[in-house]
Amino acid sequence: MIDTLKNTRNLPDSALQELLESTDAALAQRLKDTAREVCLKVKGPEVLIRGLIEWSNVCRNDCLYCGIRRSREGVVRYTLTPEQILQCCDRAWNDGVPTFVLQGGENPAAAKSLIPTVREIRERYPSAAITLSLGELPFELYAALKEAGANRYLLRHETANPEHYASLHPAGMHLESRLACIRELKRLGYETGMGMMVGSPGQTTRNLVEDLRLMQEVSPHMIGIGPFIPQEGTPFENYPAGSAETTLRLLAIMRLMFPEANIPATTALATLLPGGKQIGILAGANVIMNVYTPITERKKYDLYKGKTDV
Repeated sequence: MIDTLKNTRNLPDSALQELLESTDAALAQRLKDTAREVCLKVKGPEVLIRGLIEWSNVCRNDCLYCGIRRSREGVVRYTLTPEQILQCCDRAWNDGVPTFVLQGGENPAAAKSLIPTVREIRERYPSAAITLSLGELPFELYAALKEAGANRYLLRHETANPEHYASLHPAGMHLESRLACIRELKRLGYETGMGMMVGSPGQTTRNLVEDLRLMQEVSPHMIGIGPFIPQEGTPFENYPAGSAETTLRLLAIMRLMFPEANIPATTALATLLPGGKQIGILAGANVIMNVYTPITERKKYDLYKGKTDV
């Protein structure tokens, strides 16, 4: 069985679906243990720490699941100044964190204003990794941010199924556009990440297998997944949260499929499952995000109900 699990990449869709749906607790534990074994062998025992800076909660999009969606009432909007961003980087660096992750709502005009700040971060910390997660942007802006010093970009595809994608997003947003951005980021030489929510409204296990196959096609350097968690004041506020167990199984499967990838145990998993980051590491993840957003703004980056900072 262990050899079969280690060859997860070559399993047929039906077997992957069975791994995700099985009620055999012993099999699920073997899956996670095998993923941890592979992670230790390929990535080593070190857990990588990233410094997350939630740069802005201003977003032009109106995604149905998101707590910072454009039309959600009561959101106090903010955008960090260049000085605040640099102070966050300073704190992270002084804590021994060599990777900065600038994450924010999709706002191309504001993202363009980040170019000088990214350049300053690169000049101040030549050896740091600078990861951006700013949504879909014009290709020339991706190139300009890369030239300024950014070297990684995370753009979650959310679902590989076009119909499911349309059910999660407003008219005008299309899966093809998202995938075109991901492919352009890879072409430009970014270490590129993708990923999805687990248990989003309307999602099936078959959809999750489609996600795995899409990622096999793209071969991302980073994979970020977390359970769907509803947020008040969004169209999906009354839907149930995704499954932490399914998320952990997917983490394990992805480690076995993509042994070299960097895979975080996300804040969403920790929000849904006490000790979720540590449990995610034991299921094959190798990255943890520490939040460096200023305390005064941190609660405003309110993606989903109960979002934790630890």
